[in-house]
This record gives sequence, C-alpha cells and structure tokens, in this order.
Amino acid sequence: MSTAPVVAPASALTSRTDESPDATVTDPALVKRAVKAAALGNAMEWFDFGVYSYIAVTLGKVFFPSGNPTAQLLSTFGAFAAAFLVRPLGGMVFGPLGDRVGRQKVLALTMIMMAAGTFAIGLIPSYATIGVGAPVLLLVARLVQGFSTGGEYAGASTFIAEYAPDKRRGFLGSWLEFGTLAGYIGGAGLVTLMTALLSADDLTSWGWRIPFLIAGPMGLIGLYLRMRLEETPAFAAEVAKAEKDRPKVPLREMVTGQWRALLLCVGLVLVFNVTDYMLLSYMPSYLTSELHYDETHGLLVVLGVMVLMMVVQPFAGALTDRVGRRPVIAAGCAGFLLLSVPALLLIREGSLLAVALGMGALGLLLVCFTAAMPSALPALFPTKVRYGSLSIGFNVSVSLFGGTTPLVVTALIGATGDMMMPAYYMMAAAVIGGFAVWRMAESAGRPLPGSAPSVAGRHAG
Repeated sequence: MSTAPVVAPASALTSRTDESPDATVTDPALVKRAVKAAALGNAMEWFDFGVYSYIAVTLGKVFFPSGNPTAQLLSTFGAFAAAFLVRPLGGMVFGPLGDRVGRQKVLALTMIMMAAGTFAIGLIPSYATIGVGAPVLLLVARLVQGFSTGGEYAGASTFIAEYAPDKRRGFLGSWLEFGTLAGYIGGAGLVTLMTALLSADDLTSWGWRIPFLIAGPMGLIGLYLRMRLEETPAFAAEVAKAEKDRPKVPLREMVTGQWRALLLCVGLVLVFNVTDYMLLSYMPSYLTSELHYDETHGLLVVLGVMVLMMVVQPFAGALTDRVGRRPVIAAGCAGFLLLSVPALLLIREGSLLAVALGMGALGLLLVCFTAAMPSALPALFPTKVRYGSLSIGFNVSVSLFGGTTPLVVTALIGATGDMMMPAYYMMAAAVIGGFAVWRMAESAGRPLPGSAPSVAGRHAG
C-alpha cells in the first residue's frame, strides 16, 4: 500500500466563504456520495459480521458437538467474543495508518479483510469431517474478521464526520448506523428465510454456509464503493499544512495525549455496544435457547425491531443537530436504567405481542445511541489523531464490554439461574454511559476539533 496521502479535489472544499472567511464549503454531491459509500460499505461489513450471531445455535451443532445445548452456545459465543480480543490490535494498526495515509485507503483494506474472513467460514469443514481442526479454523477466520473490524467503525464515522457540514453532522452521521441496521436486516432476513424453508438437518449439513459464502461478491461491491471515495476535506487540509507527508504521530501520543477523551469514548461506547449487542446479537439466541421461543418467530421479532429502528434513525439523527448529542444520549441512558427490567419482563411473558413490545421499547432506546454516536465520538478528538485515537478507544471498549456481552450474560444466567441478567447488565452499562455523557462537551453545530468550520454548499439538500 502506498503511503502517499490522497488530497481531496478542489471541488470538495474552498478556503473562503461569504459566511465565514476561514470556513470549508462542502460540495453537496461529494458529501452525499461519501455518506452513501461509507454507509453501504458498513452494511456489507455488518451483514457478514451479524450473520454469525443469527445462526449461532446451528453453528454450535456444526463446530462444537456436545450433548449440552448451553455448552454449545457458550462455545459458539466464545469464538464470537474471541474476535473482539484482537479488535484493539486492529485499531492500533489501522487507526494510526488512517491518520498517516488517509481514511479512504484503510477503509478499502478493512473491507477486503472482512469479506475474506467471512467467506472462509463458509468453506470450513464441519467437526464431524475434520475433528478439532474445524473449530480452530473457525477461530482463525473470526480473528481475521475481528482484526479488520478494528479499523472499520472509527474510520467510517470519521469519514462521514469530516465530510459533513457542522449543522448537519448528526443527520448525515446517522446514516452510518442506518447502513449497519440494513446489514443486520439482510443477515437476519436471510437466516429467517433459511430457517423457515430448510429442515433442521439441511440447515445443519449445508444451509448454514450460504450467508457466509455470499460475503465474497458482497465484499467486491463494498470494495468498489470505497475505492471510488475521495479523501475528506479535513484530512486534505491537514496534509496541506506540511510540504511532504505529515510526520507520523506516535501511538503513545494518541493515548497519553488524549487520555481524558479516551476515557469518555470508552464509557460512551460501552453503553452503546452493550445494549446494541444485547438486543441485536444476543436476544435471538436468548429467545430460542433460554425461553424456548420458536426460532423463526424470534428472528422475525428482531427483524421487525430493526426495521422500526431504521425508520426512526434519520429523524433521531436530525434531532441531535437541533437539541444536541448530549440530551439524546442521556435520554437513552435514563431509558435503559428505568425500562430494562419492565421490557425484559414483557419479553419473558412469552406472547408475540409482549415480546414485540418489550423488544420494540429497547430498540427505540437504542436509537438514541445509534443516531448520536457516529457524530459525537469523532468530535472527541482532533483531526491529526482522530482515526487512531477513536479506533483505540472504541475497540478497547467494544472488546472488553460489547462483544463479550453474549458470552458474559449466558455465563451469568448459567451460574445464577436468574433470567433477568440481561436487564441488570444493560442497567449497569447505562449508569456508566450516563456518567460519560455528563462529562462530555456538546459538539452539535460546532467545528470538529482541529478543523475549520464546515458549511454546506448552496445546493445542499
């Protein structure tokens, strides 16, 4: 990979405007293309990553044969969690690289690796065929996925944030998680369709491979979209400050020099991802394995919740531009603290209406985070270290708390027998997130740290 930064074309920005002598004017067409490509690429990645969660019960039978369904599920989620252990390593590699050579190149690279890792899972022989080699290969593929994902979210959110005008950053950033939800819906919809159409034997013997094999052509589409992207105005301006390549920012400076912002990032990402993975990744398996809910109906409920979230997402993003990121995130934290137990009690009641109401309430609360975080998190860091510092903070938090959520909650239920553990876990996360949002500064309508004010061009929609 070349180390020469890519500078945005002159049409992407200008040095002066009538509104502010030092403001950057964003080209509406380029902004729309950047948001679309980042969101669509993110949808491709999270289709790949999310499928693993939706088909976890079947994967347990294929790769971890045992007479104990709980042990199978624990083993499967253990492999799921292992990918998160290498995410900080991926963040430490891809984040500083994105600050050095540019956001676009690194986002293309993460797309290639993610698709390759997912495609490889679809080719792995079962435990019955090659024995212990099967779960070992599964683990290797998951580690490739986790390493590549270490540079994904921070890069995509940074890319959109640096392209967006200051007054529309919340709305435009919300489309990143719109893409994530679209990817989840694609994965959930496919697994639901397969579960409904295939017998249990067919699903276990060969059907489970289909979602993973689809990752190959999907990855090529995502790569094409990201290769057509141009660098962000903020990064181009940073490059223009130096005659040659910008000096490399030491990894230590990205951590010690940003320690307060990193702590806030960890706290915000903790509540965001614990609730996200609890609802979208763990709950389908919870409904099936713990509550003995019909597998197809359980997946359909989750699918409906995600559709609801997608509908609300852009409106909630626009709301963060009007009232601020802090009030919206704080509302989500308060909601999870107060409503997690009632929502889970509804879910445990078991009827389709009760499950839908409980899951729907949690989904609407989660939108407070999915709509605000893509614009709030990049604003914690200055341009020269934004990709690197955000990658480190985001992935450390996800690895320790978010990705381990299914494994930890499953283990806690097994150890205590208390089926309300998911609610208690979300409540604890909400307390930590609430403290973080209390300490963070408001960023809505303001320039990103280290960047000039950014305003929309005259033809922006």
